[in-house]
Amino acid sequence: MADTSIGTPEQLRDPNYTPPLAKAIPLGIQHVMAMFVSNVTPAIIVAGAAGFGFGSNSPDFPELLYMIQMSMLFAGVATLLQTVTVGPVGAALPIVQGTSFAFLPVMIPLVAGKGVDALAALFGGVVIGGIFHAALGSVIGRIRFALPPLVTGLVVTMIGLALVKVGIQYAAGGVPAIGTPEYGSLLNWSAALVVIFVTLGLKFFARGMLSISAVLVGLLVGYVYAIAVGILSVEAITGSWTRAAAFSLPQPFRYGFEFSAAAVIGFCLMAFISAIETVGDVSGITKGGADREATDREISGATYADGLGTAIAGVFGGLPNTSFSQNVGLIAMTGVMSRHVVTVGAIFLIICGLVPKVGGVIRTVPIEVLGGGVIVMFGMVVAAGISMLSDVDWNRRNMVIFAIALSVGLGLQLEPGAVQHLPDTARILMTSGLLPAALIAIVLNLVLPEELTEEATEQVAGGLSGAGHFSSKPGASR
Repeated sequence: MADTSIGTPEQLRDPNYTPPLAKAIPLGIQHVMAMFVSNVTPAIIVAGAAGFGFGSNSPDFPELLYMIQMSMLFAGVATLLQTVTVGPVGAALPIVQGTSFAFLPVMIPLVAGKGVDALAALFGGVVIGGIFHAALGSVIGRIRFALPPLVTGLVVTMIGLALVKVGIQYAAGGVPAIGTPEYGSLLNWSAALVVIFVTLGLKFFARGMLSISAVLVGLLVGYVYAIAVGILSVEAITGSWTRAAAFSLPQPFRYGFEFSAAAVIGFCLMAFISAIETVGDVSGITKGGADREATDREISGATYADGLGTAIAGVFGGLPNTSFSQNVGLIAMTGVMSRHVVTVGAIFLIICGLVPKVGGVIRTVPIEVLGGGVIVMFGMVVAAGISMLSDVDWNRRNMVIFAIALSVGLGLQLEPGAVQHLPDTARILMTSGLLPAALIAIVLNLVLPEELTEEATEQVAGGLSGAGHFSSKPGASR
């Protein structure tokens, strides 16, 4: 419910209204708390996949600190582009940007086991993909027809399914521990379960900010538990804090710049999905906060900011940015539509990104504790995809499209060796699972006739197509 002490109902619905500073600062920090864990997690996962993350004992492990720092800094910069705007760039709405989970299934195969050497090609793809993403701002309204809920719901579900394995591995002790007696120990799982139970308890039985920040609070409780049971020592925390600098500026092209066809194609294709996600978030903000539809200017401006924020982040070693849906829900909950509140949050993120000591503390979080939070977050990604699929009219045509796309995409994720003879670029794109699934769904949705006959569906469904009620309404996925 909106707090009318902040302003009148008309002011609260106005994106240009500036609440009193004493109210704006805590509201802005509240936005940061709601997205903080999700924002830094992709950098931790990419570093882990590359081989210099938690528990790796790699000499490159300090690079993780820099990537965490860039996650905070450029989430703040991209958010400022949305709220303050620069020419046509930015929606002038309270949109919070952060590092995107959506690109992880593309990034993980690109860096798998290759260490810091893989980052030049990765960030080359981020920069070029970001520029392409920004260019979509000019045509976003004309391509939305190709991405109905059938496609976007499938893609989001596939993103979650590709990542749930990571959460289980982290909770058990991390990839470097696989094959050791410690992997999957009761001690490791106890830390992850503490995070899960605290998160669930707060999410369902708490109210307000405690509920919104349930994952963050769960991780803090798990962190304290890890210290109490000896998984993490106080000396490790103080040592990491002491070694981290008090202030540091980002370095352009710290990891070099390399053109990789697999990276560029992967990031450009995922830009379509990210752009549509942003359109949904912009629409959610204007509908939930001001009870109106988003304008074309707001949608195109948000897409420009999405892409430009990603390209700038890539130059300095930051991962792709996108709008964060959990903050859309926070706006609906508080009823405060002011973009200047989110500007305060962006400035707070930038300050955190310039202070490596913040990242120094984050990197001491035990991987088992992070695993508990990741299990919840990635499970929620799957749930969000299923929720989007609930908007689909499940006629026989749409069932066949979904079945083929899911079978190929998930199958290639589970059995990457099936395409081992393809060239490297094609193999990386195919084994992501996400891109072939999305491409199959988009193409089939555009070219298949509106409805298959019942007989044709029975042939591929083994008689199960009649097990439930399916609409035969034409055009259900459009």
